Amino acid sequence: MSGRTRLALCAYAATLLAAGSLIPLVEEAGWLVPAAVLLGVQSGAGALARRAPLARSVTVAVQTLVTLVLLTLVFVRDLALFGVVPTPGALVGLGELLMAGGEDVGTYAIPAPLTDGIELMMVGGVLVIGLAVDAMAVTFRSAAPAGLPLLALYSVAAGLSDGGAGWLWFVLAASGYLLLLLAEGRDRLSQWGRVFGSASRTKGGLADGLSGVSGGSSPVRTGRRIGVLALGVALVAPLALPSLDTGLLGGSGPGNGRGSGGGTISAVNPLVSLQNNLNQPENREVMTYRSNIQDPQSLYLRILALDEFNGSEWRSSTRRLTDIPDRLPLPEGLGADVSVTEVRTNISASRSYQQTYLPLPYPASEVRIGGRWRYEPEGRTLVGDDGQTTRGAQYEVGSLVVEPTAEQLAAAGAPPEKLLREYTRVPDSLPAVVAETAERVTEGSANAYERAVKLQDWFASEGGFTYDTSVTSGTGTTAIARFLRDKEGFCVHFSFSMAAMARTLGIPARVAVGFTPGTMKSDGAISVGLRDAHAWPELYFEGVGWTRFEPTPSRGSTPSWTRPEVPTDGASDVAEPSATASAAPSAAPSAENSCPPQLRQEGGCGPSQEPGSALPTDRGTPAGTVLLVVVAAVAVLVLPLSPLLWRTRTRNRRLGTGGRTPADAAARTMAAWREVADTAWDHGIAPDDSLTPRKAAARIVRLGRLDTTAAEAVHRIAGSVEQVLYAPEPRPAAGAADDALAVRAGLEAAAGRGARLRAMFLPRSSVRVVWALTERRAALAERWAARPGAGRWSARLRRLSRQHG
Repeated sequence: MSGRTRLALCAYAATLLAAGSLIPLVEEAGWLVPAAVLLGVQSGAGALARRAPLARSVTVAVQTLVTLVLLTLVFVRDLALFGVVPTPGALVGLGELLMAGGEDVGTYAIPAPLTDGIELMMVGGVLVIGLAVDAMAVTFRSAAPAGLPLLALYSVAAGLSDGGAGWLWFVLAASGYLLLLLAEGRDRLSQWGRVFGSASRTKGGLADGLSGVSGGSSPVRTGRRIGVLALGVALVAPLALPSLDTGLLGGSGPGNGRGSGGGTISAVNPLVSLQNNLNQPENREVMTYRSNIQDPQSLYLRILALDEFNGSEWRSSTRRLTDIPDRLPLPEGLGADVSVTEVRTNISASRSYQQTYLPLPYPASEVRIGGRWRYEPEGRTLVGDDGQTTRGAQYEVGSLVVEPTAEQLAAAGAPPEKLLREYTRVPDSLPAVVAETAERVTEGSANAYERAVKLQDWFASEGGFTYDTSVTSGTGTTAIARFLRDKEGFCVHFSFSMAAMARTLGIPARVAVGFTPGTMKSDGAISVGLRDAHAWPELYFEGVGWTRFEPTPSRGSTPSWTRPEVPTDGASDVAEPSATASAAPSAAPSAENSCPPQLRQEGGCGPSQEPGSALPTDRGTPAGTVLLVVVAAVAVLVLPLSPLLWRTRTRNRRLGTGGRTPADAAARTMAAWREVADTAWDHGIAPDDSLTPRKAAARIVRLGRLDTTAAEAVHRIAGSVEQVLYAPEPRPAAGAADDALAVRAGLEAAAGRGARLRAMFLPRSSVRVVWALTERRAALAERWAARPGAGRWSARLRRLSRQHG
């Protein structure tokens, strides 16, 4: 079997294995059979076109045409000429079927029914990816970049299925890609053995060759063994990690905290580990605080706001950071007639709690903290700069307790046009059931405030929802539709769904992430643990600003302005800041008498966590497991770049600084010459040890088409080499390392783009690694043969080697 045929078969297998990750997205797996058949026809068409032979671009065009004919034959044959030839009507039919598939994807929850439109999207997507993989790996003979379309195929499956495509599908996709790399590496190494087999491998030669190897078959066998070993590591490592909850193998997982039992909220996306934190068997403390607020249960510690909803996730917009002002500006939209009290809170973060956003009561008016922190005005958050985290931070915060009345919220005017446009935007993929449910729940409301309260009460008590932290997480449109259907979830589902529904009603909304108030300790301080991690919606009302709502049952406290007939106090005097601890809040705040009985029963008006309540027992992902998968992932990513990394390391070692003795100067000169010879080899000029240094330099100048500067540098190094090899008292010229770099720059400038990329990522001189491995193996074999009684085993090994090639 030829190398190109082997590559084509491996490209086919890699695409088909990666396509397996799409199986969990639909209820039936019948689409995979036609996809495999059509993919085989597409690959066969490419093989025939390459045997013609045709230009590479023509080969890809032929495969594209064949793909279009196949899709026409399977999906819209009634609109095609003779049932096969694509016509304008057939192309329109394919487009309409694709649009119908897109609508079906936005309508159905996963696993979705296998409609005609969805089947076309699945089969067509596999064929497009297969065409890209075949073109890169086989037609253009570059297998490493073919991993990008394979990764895109797996990433789509992992993203749409919310919780990830599963470890089994990752193993299949990764093994297919590594199989492709193995085939390409075997083919490439066999070519190296034939093309460069004449280069000298004797120690001490000008090209720094290695002895003890002959023929081209040994590099092939060595490359095969290296590939099999790498493939085995990639397969075994994920199989040992069935409990992983994040990354490529799963959904949400541990954050970046330390210690066993999971982590804390991530700095980049706090939702990644929120579910993991809520399910910890031990409510590990992340911070403590003291405050002079009258009602501690209303003091939420906010990390940041997620204000952008793109259909697949809620995330924080990219904003500009500024220096922290001495006094933070008043919150946007807050009117002068709203009751406001300023309180002081002293917070001490645990050393095990590390993330770059600083938890603050909202809205903060003043922050006193040491370290490198920046201020983001839109979300009123503090972000660590240059590696600054919350670990062990101690800081004092002045914040406003905003207490609007129901009348003030009901009388809120229209928001600013820019704010309304930004914070009511919803993606086109949002299922229609979201807006329809919002309209039905809020029917009869007179204003935006009444709609917001009805949404909150529907989620918290009237809609029949159940709080369950074991439900699969997810923040996209599919997760919201599934949550509204199943009515089971935790704070992420409640807050995101309410925010999305509010936006469909024209109410500006975003989602805040942080911590509920925590639990009172015996010394008067309040402890906040991992299980206090929380998410809640914030809705904007002109004259009041961003206002907290609490749709999650049994979590946090229901805001007073959403309870019926609850009087609010006027603004009190500004609290005096305390240098140490502020007045301790009461140990057991009582629920309001007017709190609805159903909310009181669910805990919506009281503390966020009753002592002794039952908690999930999932211990999270062990730190050792996370470390193992990180090592495996790094190995998979580094393997294609290993020639580049080895070449860079060799260059740095050869051209590094050395000692000042004459012997050191001679060694530096020879190392620089070896680097010049290998650099020329990487650019297609194979070393020839039969030439003198002067003739070898002239050959490099001629074949490499070097300019004057690079040519002079080559000849200077060659002259220094002659000094070292032949002069009684060698006096090599200084600056050999600089000359070697100048030669490299000259070779790169004269080479084409393709040659430069080849020299960088697949340097020919990296075959020395194979030579070194085989030499070491031969040395070990000699030492083994010298041991008593080893002759019988050596003879047996030689017989086995002859039998198996």
